Order: sequence, then C-alpha cells, then structure tokens
Amino acid sequence: MKNTQATLYQNNYRINWFQKFLLLCSGGNIHILRKTPSEWNKFSGIGGIVLFTAVFATLSAAYAMFTIFDDIWASIGFGILWGLMIFNLDRYIVSSIKKTGTWWNQILMSIPRLILATFLGIIISKPLELKIFEKEVNKQLNTIIQRNKTELQKQMNGRILQQSGPFETEKNLIAEKTAQYQKSYDSAAVELEKEILGKQSNLTSGKVGFGTNAKRKQELKEQRRQDLENYQKQTAPRLEYLDKEISKVYTNLETERKSTETFEDKFNGFAARLQALDELGKNSAIIATAAAFIMGLFICLEISPVLVKLISSVGPYDYLLEKAENDFRLYSKEKIEKGNAQTDFRIDDFKENLKNKI
Repeated sequence: MKNTQATLYQNNYRINWFQKFLLLCSGGNIHILRKTPSEWNKFSGIGGIVLFTAVFATLSAAYAMFTIFDDIWASIGFGILWGLMIFNLDRYIVSSIKKTGTWWNQILMSIPRLILATFLGIIISKPLELKIFEKEVNKQLNTIIQRNKTELQKQMNGRILQQSGPFETEKNLIAEKTAQYQKSYDSAAVELEKEILGKQSNLTSGKVGFGTNAKRKQELKEQRRQDLENYQKQTAPRLEYLDKEISKVYTNLETERKSTETFEDKFNGFAARLQALDELGKNSAIIATAAAFIMGLFICLEISPVLVKLISSVGPYDYLLEKAENDFRLYSKEKIEKGNAQTDFRIDDFKENLKNKI
C-alpha cells in the first residue's frame, strides 16, 4: 500500500528539467524540495530572479571590460566569470536565510544580506546605464576632451612663459641697450644735418656749409655708428644663443603637448565614461532621473529574492530543512558523546590494568 502511494505521488508531482534548473538556481536543497511540491513555484520564482540577475551581471561586466580592453573575447570571458560569481553569491545569500527562527532574528539576518544585494545592484547597473546613454555619454566625452585640451594649452602657455622668461628678459635688455645706441647715432646724424644746413640751435653754429663744427659732428656721428655696430657684433652670438634656447623650449613643449593630446583623444575608458555620465546627471534632470530609476530597478531585482524569502510564510520546505539539520546535530552530538564515553572507558581500563601490574 505504501509503495502504491509513493508511486502515485511521484507520478502526480514530477519536476521537469527546466523547473529543476530553476530550483537549483534558487539555492534550495533539491532533495528536500522533491518532497515539498507546494514550494516549487516559490523557489522557481526565486531561482529565475537569481538567474536573470546573473545574466544582467554578465552583460554589464562584459561591456565594462570591452570599454577597458577593447577585446571582445576577453570581455566575454570576464563577463561570464563575473556572472558566475554573482550567480553563486546570490544563491548563497538566498539559501542562508532561515525561516524557522523568530521574526526579529530573520530581520537581523537579512539586513547585511540586503546591504550586500543593494551594493551588487549598484555595481551591475552602472555599466548598463553607460550603454543605455551611450550616445549622450560619447557627446559629453568630446566636451570633456576639448575642455581638457583647453586647460592643457593654458598650462603649456604658462610653462612657456616660465621657461623662456629669463631668455626673453635678457633679449629685451639687449634690445633696449641697442635702441639706446641707435638713438644716440640718430641724434648725432640729425645734429650733423642741422649744422650743414645752418639751422640755428643750442648745439649748432647756424652757419651753412661743412665747417669746423660740422667736421666735429661728423666725427661724433661716426663714433656713435661704430659704437652701435660694435655692440651689435658683440651681442649677436648671445642673441643667436637666446633664440635657439627659446626655440628649444617651444619645440619641447609642443612635442609634449601633442603627445598629451594624443592621450586625451583616447580619453574614453570606463572611468572617463563614468565621469561623463556623472556630469550628464548634474546638467540634465531627465538623465539623472532616468539613471536613478535604472539603478533602482537593478537594486530591486537584486534584493527581491531576499525580500521574497523574508516575507513568505514558513512552509514545508523550511520544516523539513530544520528537521534535517536538527537530525544531523543530534547525530553529531550522539557520536561525540559515544566517542567521549569510549575514551573515558579506555582511560579507566588502562588505569585499572596499570594498578594491577604494580
């Protein structure tokens, strides 16, 4: 009679392969679940949520890795590895919640698991947010790159002024001194012309022609011309050196600027995209709201198995699981007590034999 009832039970409640897979995803004990068909729908739903969370985690990690390494196969491999880790972690979080304790104990057990699930939801949602707002993020990235280039140019201009400043200062001093020699020569030339033309002034005689005063002014003009040429010859090598040093400063900084701009053009990695998304959220309330809803969706998806387990009533699975664990505890306690008793007996027997020999 018992065999007939067991056969009817198995025929009426048979787990198909897909339902069995979802039950495994839920983290439940499949051997106990076979005996509690009323719990299959609940644990299948929990398993489905855990499974889809792992799928989204795989897609999220794969996209994040692709923005970093730009290698599709490496991204797929890491995405699958990350998805499996999230899958295993979610199964552990759900399976570790026990329903047979007091309500307060269940709450205390759930709080750290809810915090961990919330953190995982945030991690999973960010790369998917970047993909959803990819066009807007790319546009903001270009804005950031141009802003960085402008800032870089300002820095380069400051460094040019700083490094070439001493050379420019010395060049200006030489130019001022040369201007003074040129001014003295021009003044002597003007005075000679006035002397020859007979224009009356404090420095001319007022007589027309090339007289004694004109000869002296001619000699003064010639002397000042020689002073100007000598100073120009004297400072020419130094000016050439200063020009080369200034040109070297410009060349080095220009090379550095082009190299830095090349790196700026590649400013499109994962961290850069997060920065662009953050700026988009600050500049646009619509994008900020949409991003918050997407993050909230994944947080809800991640914590929902814990909440379902928390708010559901105690079922046959929980009683059987508690019985199995209690049976194991009793069995372990019995084995320990038997081992201790046998050890005490052997010790007493050894002491008794030792006394008899003495």
